[in-house]
Amino acid sequence: MRADVVVIGGGPAGLAAAVAAKQAGAGRVLIIERDVRLGGILPQCIHTGFGVRWFGEELTGPEYAGRFVEQAKSAGVEFMLETMVLEVTPDLRVLAVSPRDGLVVVECGAIVLAMGCRERPRGALAIPGTRPAGIFTAGTAQRLVNIEGVLPGRRAVILGSGDVGLIMARRLTLEGVKVEAVVEIMTYPGGLARNIQQCLRDFDIPLYLGHTVSRIHGRDRLEGVSVAPVDDAWVPITEKEWFIPCDTLLLSVGLIPENELSAACGIELDPATGGPIVTDEMETSVPGIFACGNVVHVHDLVDHVTEDGMVAGAAAAARAAGRAGAGAGTGAVAGAGAGAGDESRRTLGEIRPGLNVRYVVPQRFVQGGERSGGGRILTISLRPSEPAENVVLEVSAAGKVLRRQRKEKVRPSEMLQVNVDRLALPSESGVVVTVSITERKV
Repeated sequence: MRADVVVIGGGPAGLAAAVAAKQAGAGRVLIIERDVRLGGILPQCIHTGFGVRWFGEELTGPEYAGRFVEQAKSAGVEFMLETMVLEVTPDLRVLAVSPRDGLVVVECGAIVLAMGCRERPRGALAIPGTRPAGIFTAGTAQRLVNIEGVLPGRRAVILGSGDVGLIMARRLTLEGVKVEAVVEIMTYPGGLARNIQQCLRDFDIPLYLGHTVSRIHGRDRLEGVSVAPVDDAWVPITEKEWFIPCDTLLLSVGLIPENELSAACGIELDPATGGPIVTDEMETSVPGIFACGNVVHVHDLVDHVTEDGMVAGAAAAARAAGRAGAGAGTGAVAGAGAGAGDESRRTLGEIRPGLNVRYVVPQRFVQGGERSGGGRILTISLRPSEPAENVVLEVSAAGKVLRRQRKEKVRPSEMLQVNVDRLALPSESGVVVTVSITERKV
């Protein structure tokens, strides 16, 4: 089987990439999805708040997904559902298996990785105690309530203040479950400020910052948890712990990009994000393989995931057609490239995180004016390392400040974006751009 562009994952990033690839002129575009339906996590996100940036209106998760599914179908995108991808190779082949088609090998003009992310489980937390029923990740509980119509319990504690956990605090409360507390080990919340207000404060649900679940109680079914403050090394201060009776514990303790396929293919990963190092065209270190959405780094808003997918899809279509900018990969240097001809010979600059910046995406950018997908603007996404107020977001290169933005408040829970005019970037080969969050100078 052959396809111009193969997209692995049918969530919001994959759907957007497939639509963009078709709009950019790709012939056969194929989405491979392991679930029985398209949309990724969105079908179970029945709350509103999606699409404000992209569609200019508030939608539920299923509505947002539905719009892109219809766009993909109208554009002629093909789908393989209930299909598991086993391997992606550097020579642009995808090995997959499904109950209907058996083992399938697809030869691709370009590949877009859009596998999303998964939740961190209890096993990664090493919480002392037994292993009773009643402990769920927040996303699993969300699926039980919104898709299966089953309540996980009647009295709950939520560990971690990520957005899914906050949304589930509200959802469970509306279904009659008593949410006793949300417990967060950091000294600041892990979710968006709007979710802290709308999901906790509006429902009088207490949030304990700088605390953690220090012990789990119960044999067959969860009977309660011990909660304790933590010291500077995040070690529970057990002499100050107290017991909260509950039959349900939800874990909202972080998301991990799904990058087993990426690593097995030899794609270079960023330790800070857990995802591939990409160019501003979302191309990975393996020429012709692109990545977008939560598989690159965990986003706050689905609209940003969609933007990633659009960039990756258009660039993948260009790669498949052998047009300008195709095939350099994030490891390219001047004169390198595996595209159709001399047009693929380009130079990549580097983007690095500076003071109080945990990571930046993209980590590389194509030097010399417009990227192959078009546009003079280089958009850099970043996440602060620590909360701060009255600061300046600064982009610099070769001793020159390229962009400076004042920020009243920054939080690690909220991704930032900054735009830089490509023509303002230094022209010398291998330039390094640094993004920092500094104190505002009076």
